[in-house]
Amino acid sequence: MTITLQAKDEIKIPSNANYISQGSGLPVIMIHGLAASLHDWDFLFPSLVDSGYAGYALDLLGHGESPKPDSRKYQIDWLFDHFVEWMESLHLNEPAVLISHSLGGHIALEYARRFPERTRGSILVDPFYSPNQLPPFLRLVYRQPLIGGLAAVRAPKRLFRIIVDLTSVAMGYSAGGLHALPKEVRAQTALDYSRTAPGVYYLPTTLRDLTPLLPSICTPSLVVWGERDKTLAPSSFSKLVAALPKSKAESIRAGHVPHQSKPEWFNGLVLKFLKSL
Repeated sequence: MTITLQAKDEIKIPSNANYISQGSGLPVIMIHGLAASLHDWDFLFPSLVDSGYAGYALDLLGHGESPKPDSRKYQIDWLFDHFVEWMESLHLNEPAVLISHSLGGHIALEYARRFPERTRGSILVDPFYSPNQLPPFLRLVYRQPLIGGLAAVRAPKRLFRIIVDLTSVAMGYSAGGLHALPKEVRAQTALDYSRTAPGVYYLPTTLRDLTPLLPSICTPSLVVWGERDKTLAPSSFSKLVAALPKSKAESIRAGHVPHQSKPEWFNGLVLKFLKSL
């Protein structure tokens, strides 16, 4: 796959992707968010497999162990096209359920819109579907890709861990502890940030605002969000529910990653939704 950037500049986007698959049954596809990886779903995977589903999770282009094209300005279309090609390579024999988080929500919504016949259902966790969801400060940061990109390259891994730990504390207590996120999740999150391609941080500036297209997405959907999300405006998620023709809502007192900070609660919602399809 070749993506044209400018008249004299082309980048070849590899078609391969790093992914894991386990189990058999109805296919469930898991799509992580910005600067994350397939390990976002480590808590969910065992529950899916034990409940009789086939789980698939990939590292998106520029993330984890998937290919990382050399570009300072990644485009959301690259990730979407890479995802579609990966989906086709799976040769699924029935429509899949998509479970997505944040940036992954944009990909899931666009996939359901373009390929409704391939999408049986969708669970959207704190989904990023419009640039208007971002607070003013983050809009400014993402307009300057070198800020995030160079910081990611030059910052030591221990700095990422400090930032993640502070965020975990700010999200609130969990089970009587100081952190909202378990130690292993914080370690993995820091690692994922440090190995993300610098150009990925430009992605939010390339997102198409899906708001006017939402009423055309008739896939049965469950929108799940943390009421204390500081990355995307929590009020935007109820607007998404109102715009999607076949959607339900669930929220909890959590931050941007309720699937990791409240895994038992989230896993229960997932299995209940899957059984309803």
